[in-house]
Amino acid sequence: MESKAAANALGALAHEGRLGIFRMLVQVGSSGMAAGDISRATSILPNTLSSSLNILSHADLIVSRREGRSIIYSANYGAMSGLLGFLMEDCCGGNPQICGPLNDIVAKAAACDGTCLTELETA
Repeated sequence: MESKAAANALGALAHEGRLGIFRMLVQVGSSGMAAGDISRATSILPNTLSSSLNILSHADLIVSRREGRSIIYSANYGAMSGLLGFLMEDCCGGNPQICGPLNDIVAKAAACDGTCLTELETA
């Protein structure tokens, strides 16, 4: 991931509501959630939710697909692992043993497609 994309992703996550939406979508896995369900689960008004989903989508942190009349949103696990990798790229000043636990989390996130959530939660 390049600096510009990382800054865009971090900017999208630098809002409590958007961060909460993203974390919830990471937790639900690759099956995702319909916009209406996200609104009900978060108590975010539909117009505010639409704006937040648009910002997360433009940052490539979430993806959407149409299922019938619903738009289903899910986390983009590739972008998430790319962002984590970018943040860890120069970690620990050449002492990788310091970052051991963090490296394990990044490795698990890189392999995650939404079906490995219990592994990430126990890391």
